[in-house]
Amino acid sequence: MPTKFSFTLFITALLLASLACGGTAPVVPTTDPNAAQTAIVETIAAIQIQDTASALPLIEASPTFAPTDTPAPTPTIEFTTTPEKPMISVAVDTFCRIGPGKEYEKVGILLVGETTEIVGRHATGKYWYVRNPDVGAEFCWMSGEYAMLTGNYAMLLVQTPPFARPADFEITYLGMGKCSNDFWSDIRLKSISDQLFESVSLTVRDLDTTTFRSATANDFTFVDGCGGAQEPADYLIQGGTVRISTPTFPFNLNSHNMSISITLCTDSDLRGQCVTKSISYIP
Repeated sequence: MPTKFSFTLFITALLLASLACGGTAPVVPTTDPNAAQTAIVETIAAIQIQDTASALPLIEASPTFAPTDTPAPTPTIEFTTTPEKPMISVAVDTFCRIGPGKEYEKVGILLVGETTEIVGRHATGKYWYVRNPDVGAEFCWMSGEYAMLTGNYAMLLVQTPPFARPADFEITYLGMGKCSNDFWSDIRLKSISDQLFESVSLTVRDLDTTTFRSATANDFTFVDGCGGAQEPADYLIQGGTVRISTPTFPFNLNSHNMSISITLCTDSDLRGQCVTKSISYIP
């Protein structure tokens, strides 16, 4: 690199050559003795700035994301099946009556191959309340003996038969039962109403000895001598009959003055509509 002394000597030589050529020497401005050094320093500084700038890492601007709306969740649609309407058809032509039983008047008939809607059921499950398949009363009762059912009939409500006669029944003494040293009375009950009886309570008295026996049940049981109790009947149906046996006495009831009081109710556990009847008899 040139020194300050060499640069000064070079300027001086230029001035002398100019004077030797003759003519008036131009006025030469006074040279800043520090000019060369200043130029060198500025050059070095510029180089350093350039090197520093090239050494700095390139910083890329982060992309700016515009906000977007979050889509609302799509509701899930649940499909439910509509219960199939309960319908009835028959394997044998079946009459439709104003009540659940053959003692009721006929108001229509469902023929084989026809169907009609079921709108209710009987408490016993043996009769169905349906739309009359013929002209006349809008609804009627059909026996389920030859019936074929489709649709959602399990949820049908129990219907009370229309034109129902008040709850009532008859008592008939059948005879005395005996096995070993046990004696009892056999009784027949007959429904004379349009009601269904489900429970029974009875009290039988030996008026000669002033002893009595009582029993309550949700069925109707008959004892066939020493053969034991037969299969009990769950109901006393409209117009139907059942046989029952009283509780036993430990002595012979022959020729004794006896009385029996029986209560029948349309619901289990002696609830619903209840009727009480009594009779006297001599075995």
